Amino acid sequence: MAVKPLTDTEFYKKQTRLALRNCGVIDPESIEEYFAVDGYQALAKALTQLTPEQVIQIMKDSGLRGRGGGGFPTGLKWSFTAANTADQKYVVCNADEGDPGAFMDRSVLEGDPHAIVEAMAICGYATGAAVGYIYVRAEYPIAVKRLEIAIAAAKARGLLGKNIFGSGFDFELHIRLGAGAFVCGEETALMTSIEGNRGEPRPRPPYPAVKGLFGKPTTENNVETFANVPQIILRGAEPFAAMGTEKSKGSKVFALGGNIKNTGLVEIPMGTKLREVIEEIGGGIPNGHTFKAVQTGGPSGGCIPAAYMDIEIDYDNLSAIGCMIGSGGMIVMDDSKCMVDIARFFLDFTVDESCGKCSPCRIGTKRMLEILDKIIAGNGTLEDVDKLEELAYHIKENSLCGLGQTAPNPVLATLRFFRDEYIAHVTEHRCPAGVCKAMLTYKIDPEKCIGCTLCARVCPTGAINGTVKQPHVIDPEKCIKCGACETACKKVHAVYRA
Repeated sequence: MAVKPLTDTEFYKKQTRLALRNCGVIDPESIEEYFAVDGYQALAKALTQLTPEQVIQIMKDSGLRGRGGGGFPTGLKWSFTAANTADQKYVVCNADEGDPGAFMDRSVLEGDPHAIVEAMAICGYATGAAVGYIYVRAEYPIAVKRLEIAIAAAKARGLLGKNIFGSGFDFELHIRLGAGAFVCGEETALMTSIEGNRGEPRPRPPYPAVKGLFGKPTTENNVETFANVPQIILRGAEPFAAMGTEKSKGSKVFALGGNIKNTGLVEIPMGTKLREVIEEIGGGIPNGHTFKAVQTGGPSGGCIPAAYMDIEIDYDNLSAIGCMIGSGGMIVMDDSKCMVDIARFFLDFTVDESCGKCSPCRIGTKRMLEILDKIIAGNGTLEDVDKLEELAYHIKENSLCGLGQTAPNPVLATLRFFRDEYIAHVTEHRCPAGVCKAMLTYKIDPEKCIGCTLCARVCPTGAINGTVKQPHVIDPEKCIKCGACETACKKVHAVYRA
């Protein structure tokens, strides 16, 4: 029987693998297998055929924008560092992937580590840097191991170190482990951590291209950005620039998860419609539910509601509706989710991860969380909703770094698209999705209850009374709203949320 090609499956047929091109295809611990897929050919081309200025121009012409969240043009960033003179310059790879549910960078590091080594060497040549650092999460032990193997193999073959390809270009590469602080995903906090200090952001300007790691000009890009570099240099700018939209070129990797049938890494051309990702690649929403929203960009992002299912995914389109691509998290939510509770979840994360250096982020996000807790508890007012929104804008405008500036985004996005749910919480003391426990009451439909006693047997507080084969009732005074009875009654569906 003929084997169906992987690219013919619904999950893969609309994907285009550029950053993930070698993941799962080659042995990541074998430099020979990387050679077999044109590995280090781009570095050879750069060092023997191109000037640093030509390398930067190719990157500019490709239209590659930073895949770490900001979307800044990569070639332009490289040119800023190249323009500065110093006795030492650095290249930094940001592999401190901290968004909940995101694992794009991890997959590249584990599946194609040599691509990052090669790309960083190319960047070093273009910008005049002789030393590079990969800042990777210590929670990624396999990625760290394979990076160590890749760096050692490259050194052994003269692809790192002194006089690479006889060009006179020297480049050394080091690994630094991060301790898991979300704020170290911000470039200046990351550099502070590499220097051996507590990971806290620095005021900008001066920008890293002028004064970065150890006070020297530094170029910082994330893993996915670097993963695209070798192919752009080797093939030229045109193939990459031909894909995507006018201002967002190439492809983007997303970690698709949540209430969706098909989960996993998805690499799609920029400009792909959200509907195609949800319904075709993702397979739609399971268990009879409907699509409600998708959270993009993790704790720093926003949510795209069902009304925008036909939006083309790129930096500018998402920014125009108050959302962002971010590093590539894409959490799908169905109609069972409370958007106020979702906003609280992400804000709670950023409150915990704030470094505390600036008061708008340290104090402001905490005050926002307190207001959300008040609303979810059923004690909120319309004035609290207005205060929440006002505080969110103040924090965005006054925080020191990207973490604080984007922390209010999930709240602002849910206020923009789901304000009716906030209003229902504060004016009707009702959670439309039936999620917020303080506003929730479990009841048993006497017409459906068959008196099987299963709900009573799983109730941890003895709140359910009734006799065999007779309708049961729930004592609201004893009920702790754990939902065990609803789960137990999944065949008859007599237990419901009121």
